[in-house]
Amino acid sequence: MSSCCRQRTPELESAYRRILDLVEDASSIAISGHTSPDGDALGSVLGLGLALSARYPHKEVTFLLADRAPVPRIYQFMEGADRFVPAADVSGDPDLFISVDCPVTERLADSAQVLARARTVACFDHHPAREEFADATVRCVNAAATAVLIEDFLNWAGIELTGEIATCLLCGLVTDTGRFQYQNADPAAFACAARLVDAGAEPSRISLEVYQSQRLGYLKLESLVMSRIHTVADGKVAYSYAYASDLTGYGVTSDECDGLVDVVRAVRGVEVCLFVKETECCHRVRGNLRSKCDLDVSGVAAAFGGGGHVAAAGFTYEGSIVETLNDALPMLCELVGVDAEGIHVEL
Repeated sequence: MSSCCRQRTPELESAYRRILDLVEDASSIAISGHTSPDGDALGSVLGLGLALSARYPHKEVTFLLADRAPVPRIYQFMEGADRFVPAADVSGDPDLFISVDCPVTERLADSAQVLARARTVACFDHHPAREEFADATVRCVNAAATAVLIEDFLNWAGIELTGEIATCLLCGLVTDTGRFQYQNADPAAFACAARLVDAGAEPSRISLEVYQSQRLGYLKLESLVMSRIHTVADGKVAYSYAYASDLTGYGVTSDECDGLVDVVRAVRGVEVCLFVKETECCHRVRGNLRSKCDLDVSGVAAAFGGGGHVAAAGFTYEGSIVETLNDALPMLCELVGVDAEGIHVEL
C-alpha cells in the first residue's frame, strides 16, 4: 500500500511494481469505479482500461459499471464509454480486479461480487479508507483525483497515452477539482493536467460536453434550486434542496444533479454548504457537502454513514428532506463555530 503520490518514493514505486506484476500475470482484467460514478471514477476506469488494452491487446479487459444505471449523459463523449457493462451481467472470474476511486467494497455495489470472484485485486484511490481490501494498493489522500494516480502509474510503466486516453484522465481531474476551483487544485494537479494536454487531451471538449451542454430542463431545475437557497449561522452555512417530483417535472435524472451543490456553494460569505435531493427510493435523500475553506465536512458525512474528502463529501439519509436538514444543519453550524440552538427547518 502506498500513501504518497507527490513524488516517486520507494514505497510508491514498489506499489506500482506490484500492480504491474498483477496486470502482466493476468489474462482477464475487470476494472470498476464506485456506484453512481462521477467523472473521476469513469475517467479513471476508461483511462486505465484503454491504456492496458492497447499495451496488452491479447488480454481481456472489461469496464464495469457498479450498478445498472447507464453512463451519465455528460460523460458519454469519452472514448470507450460504450464498452461499459453492468457488473451484475458479468459471470466470469477475472484474474485481476482493479478498483478505482473507491475506498470501501460497499461502494462497489454489484462490482463487489466480481471482486469476490477475482483471483487478485488491485486498487487506485485518493479517499481515506478504514482498511485495505486489495492485494496491492496505491492510496494517496493528497491527490486531487484518482486520475492523477492513474496518469502517474502509466507514466512510470512507460505506457503511452493517446489523446483519447489523456482526455478521459483529464476529465476525471477537471471534474474532481471543480474546474481547478476547489482547494485540492494543487501544483501536482496542474502539472498532471499539463502532461495530459501535452499528450493530446482536449480541455475545450471536456468543458463543452460536461459544463456547456446542459438540457433546458436541467437549467430550469438549477434555477429552482437557486431560488430555494437559504443561509443560517450568520450566513456561514447555505443549503438548498430538490424533491423527486422536481426532477420528474423537469425531466432530469439523478445523475445530472452532481453540479447543483456548486450553485449553493457560490453564495458569498458561505463557508460550508449542503444540497439534498430526494432519490427515486421512497423516503431516501442524497446529501452533498462542500467546504470553501479548511473546515472538514467529511466528518458530517461520516455521521450519516457517508464519507469523502475534507472539502467534498456525501451521504445517503433514510428520511425526508426536512428530517435530513434538521439533523445535518446543526452539525454544520457547530462546524463553523456558531451555536446551533434554535436551528429548525420547516419547508
